[in-house]
Amino acid sequence: MAAICERFDDLGADGRPARLGIMGGTFDPIHIGHLACAEQAREAFELAAVVFIPAGNPVFKKDRAVTPAADRLEMCRLATRSNPAFDVSAIEIERGGDTYTVDTLRQLRAHYPDNVELRFITGADAVASIVAWRESAAIADLARLIAVTRPGYALSDERRALIEGRGNFAVDYLEITSLAVSSSDLRRRVAAGASIRYLTMQRVFDYIREKRLYRDDGEGGPR
Repeated sequence: MAAICERFDDLGADGRPARLGIMGGTFDPIHIGHLACAEQAREAFELAAVVFIPAGNPVFKKDRAVTPAADRLEMCRLATRSNPAFDVSAIEIERGGDTYTVDTLRQLRAHYPDNVELRFITGADAVASIVAWRESAAIADLARLIAVTRPGYALSDERRALIEGRGNFAVDYLEITSLAVSSSDLRRRVAAGASIRYLTMQRVFDYIREKRLYRDDGEGGPR
């Protein structure tokens, strides 16, 4: 069976119950908000590990330019290297074709034994639209969701009932530290020559500078 990741490929092989957190996304680039979210979810729900899975060909972003998958994958590896509870998987990139969450969860479920519970971590705004995702009912069978909210933002009781009632979704809600940072903002700042120092890991900052990523006119770049 193909490997999922290096650090946690054998998770659950000893037969003991374990929870695996899954962070999917474009990660263009990965930043401190992604890392803080994963770490707080790991602690709150006693996750044995969190695996970051950069999208290969995200279907919802076909109308915009996306940094090559190899660069996004390497930035994820650089960002997560220092946390022993984090790892990165290239399964969506290696699978090819359009990236769908349900296909990734099926691959994970087929790989790990039944004593490993899958916990899919995503933003509350994404959870609110999950009923429109491809094979959303199958997603509900494959993983329990961790819906991350920021202070001051909460799904209404009616919205929660709609999500959990369609497809029998099991959802846990977690309010995390508010970090006003986004990948799109980092890309704009780099293109404008503004600093992104401390908004991502130093290794990622150095990689973006070395590879000259996100520069529109040759004059931008992280400082």
